[in-house]
Amino acid sequence: MAADEPPNLQRLKVPSPPWPAGDERGMANQIGPATFQRCAWHMSQPGAISYEISQVRSNTMPLSPFSGPYAVKPSATAGIPGTAHAFNTESLNEGADPGQQGTQFDALGHFAALGQPWDGKAPFPSDAAVYYGGFKQSEVKPTPDSPLLKLGMDKVPPIVTSALLLDAKAFVGGGKPMGAGDLVGARHIEGMLKAQGLARRGILPGDVVYVYTGWSERWQDPDTDKVYYSSAPGLAYDAARYLADKRIVAIGLDTPFIDAVPAGMLQGKSAPAQGTPPNLPFAIHHHMITQAGIHHIENAKLDAMARDKVWLSCTMVLPLREKGAAGSAVRPVAIGAPAMAAGRK
Repeated sequence: MAADEPPNLQRLKVPSPPWPAGDERGMANQIGPATFQRCAWHMSQPGAISYEISQVRSNTMPLSPFSGPYAVKPSATAGIPGTAHAFNTESLNEGADPGQQGTQFDALGHFAALGQPWDGKAPFPSDAAVYYGGFKQSEVKPTPDSPLLKLGMDKVPPIVTSALLLDAKAFVGGGKPMGAGDLVGARHIEGMLKAQGLARRGILPGDVVYVYTGWSERWQDPDTDKVYYSSAPGLAYDAARYLADKRIVAIGLDTPFIDAVPAGMLQGKSAPAQGTPPNLPFAIHHHMITQAGIHHIENAKLDAMARDKVWLSCTMVLPLREKGAAGSAVRPVAIGAPAMAAGRK
């Protein structure tokens, strides 16, 4: 059985929608005293330890096919005339898109929706884009070189709350990593909650949900085989709707997309995953970000927590406050008691 928070903490109320007009925080509006207290309880448990939920970043890590090269260049050790100081720095290449590489966090302005599919002919009809909260392109990104004037990383509060880890590698994959295009559906989520002793607690408003698929076993550095970003398992559309109804703040997977991507889909050689709505190959991004206001944590590192059966924890997710940015490199952590320390199986 998982070590649930005491009932009095589970009953603490968080703010509930609808949010005020012009809201830019989405489900992160729920972060506050109630989530802090749930978080603190897990930190106080005997045997609690901290877990890194981010991959190590490097020039040779797997890179997003939607971004440019990523090359951090160390500078020569330098000094300041007249002082006894020496210092080291690094520079980053143009087009690196660091907010979309490695373990990263999506702002609500990362995705928008069009009223009808784009036919692929230039120019792209960006003026028709509609963002979370009904914001128009002219309000969010009025010119091609404009930062996000709404829904950027600078609007995201520190996410400090309770977290659930769902072991889809064990439950859906039968102990083996899930494959390309494989789906974690709503029924799987309910099955994992039961199998992991979480059914009574369930998913609370304000939670972060992490899903371990085992796909991260394909993360390698140096990335010689180029497999990790070629495809991936992910959430089914009904799972996105289910989790949105539960009012989670963020969803994190050990995959590059959160959406399931069958082999060949990125190259236009295969269709999106089964059950994907028409014209929305990244339907999870669409529903969670543009409709529900739920953030994404991609390329999470969840293997150690799954090994130790840390199904419930305190998680802290602190993306960079880059003004007007659509994404951020992030180093989330979770603090919780391993199964043996908590006296559970």
